[in-house]
Amino acid sequence: MEELIVRLHSSKCSCVIATSETVRVCYQRGIKDLYEIYTTEPKTLSGATVADKVVGRAAAAIMILGGVKRVYADTISALALDLFAKSSVEVSYGQVVPHIINRAKSGLCPLESATKDVDSLDKIFDIIDDFRTQESTIE
Repeated sequence: MEELIVRLHSSKCSCVIATSETVRVCYQRGIKDLYEIYTTEPKTLSGATVADKVVGRAAAAIMILGGVKRVYADTISALALDLFAKSSVEVSYGQVVPHIINRAKSGLCPLESATKDVDSLDKIFDIIDDFRTQESTIE
């Protein structure tokens, strides 16, 4: 895990995903990379170790659904930790925050807000999927 954390900070990326065969470095903001990997090549997450800068509830749900084994987050929300506590994923982190804030720093991250009261991983993913579909029509 230490090597992944060093790589996370030295490469100025958003996330590093390692399996026994490969190391994947991600640079997109938010959950874009995790979402794309989970929806197009889900085996990449199965059994993986992940080092991420920021992990909120949506990222946690994708990691759990994808079968990630270990996660380190520089910053993790209490909402994400609650979700991980119901899974078998090993979690370590630099700091815990009550929630992830939006990019404008004016409130909750939209996905943190939309999923905060949802317990089903499948329902959380449906919310993420709807959000990503709407976001891609804007981009």
